[in-house]
Amino acid sequence: MSEMANTDPEGIDAVRMTWNVWPRTKVEASKCVIPLAATIAPIRPHPDIPTLPYAPLRCRTCSAALNAFARVDFVAKIWICPFCYQRNHFPPHYAMISETNLPCELYPQYTTVQYTLQPDPNNPSSAPQLPPVFVFVLDTCMIEEELEFVKSAMKQAIGLLPENALVGFVSFGTQAHVHELGFSDMSKVYVFRGNKEITKEQVLEQLGLGAAGRRPTAGYPKGLQNGFTNTGVNRFLLPASDCEFTLNSLLDELQTDQWPVQAGHRASRCTGVALSVAAGLLGACLPGTGARIVALVGGPCTEGPGTIVSKDLSEPVRSHKDLDKDAAPYFKKAVKFYDSLAKQLVSQGHVLDLFASALDQLTLLIRMDSLYKVFGSVLPLNYSHGLNLNIEEPAEADKI
Repeated sequence: MSEMANTDPEGIDAVRMTWNVWPRTKVEASKCVIPLAATIAPIRPHPDIPTLPYAPLRCRTCSAALNAFARVDFVAKIWICPFCYQRNHFPPHYAMISETNLPCELYPQYTTVQYTLQPDPNNPSSAPQLPPVFVFVLDTCMIEEELEFVKSAMKQAIGLLPENALVGFVSFGTQAHVHELGFSDMSKVYVFRGNKEITKEQVLEQLGLGAAGRRPTAGYPKGLQNGFTNTGVNRFLLPASDCEFTLNSLLDELQTDQWPVQAGHRASRCTGVALSVAAGLLGACLPGTGARIVALVGGPCTEGPGTIVSKDLSEPVRSHKDLDKDAAPYFKKAVKFYDSLAKQLVSQGHVLDLFASALDQLTLLIRMDSLYKVFGSVLPLNYSHGLNLNIEEPAEADKI
């Protein structure tokens, strides 16, 4: 019993199922009180997983990798994909393969292997991985104490990022501000109106990233900068090691939103416009790469697209009962806007992490749920940025 208790239930494949025996008939399957399910942890470390110093051999039809479950014809030097049953020829460097001379991925005990890919200058698909990208979107419609907490957390986060990680910065209140970190002579900011919905093309044109806004450079083009050819990357996204001082200086000078707020009204917070600008910036500079938008929000959107509640404090934020009775006038428009923004981020391959710290955060999440449901986002919830954050998975947060 002691040996059985110490065995790894997930094994080398990191797979755990609700049942250890597969039902043989439909009758047996119907008697299973707990449904058949499996959890897989593909990046779980294990001492018995071998690391192969070459690229995997893939099926020409479905791109599945050669594995221990593939059928092999050693005479004809052909392997049959276990997924699509496509017959594939082995490349020349597999010419010595035989029943007694197998590559590591065909050993039956190695059902999971790791590959160390070497960059090949003649093969663009084997190019080295791009550095991680983070665009911080900071809400300035907070009290001074809350804003200081957020700025301190941002400085700490930037200091913990890898030196080659690309960092961008967008702040918003009544208006959205895109900070050009690559302009070191002075603080250069692009301002977007918060009360007007802006398209991706308009964002690119105003930032100078559209076809009409790109200025031809004199002389011969320079080589790659930070591994990218797009000059917009070098203007708005810089390595953390190069822009840490600039960002810290910006955060030190950053103040709460100076737009006047009438008595009995909420501050004008254009969250929707700020997220649209950040998504458009990443879509123009780094489409299809692993980038994250880190939004630090201190309250509900009250200005422009994505508005959740009016500015008048006499009108409370809508509750679940109001949603059931269809008594939330901003709900449908807000959901439509955030759904379209989520589709844009998914098509670009980007992720939004939402840090919501406000007393009315629950209603904020109800309207913006499409932004964190579709791509494994991080969703910390709290009532203040100065408290220890309780990070909840999106699926759990949706149950609140």
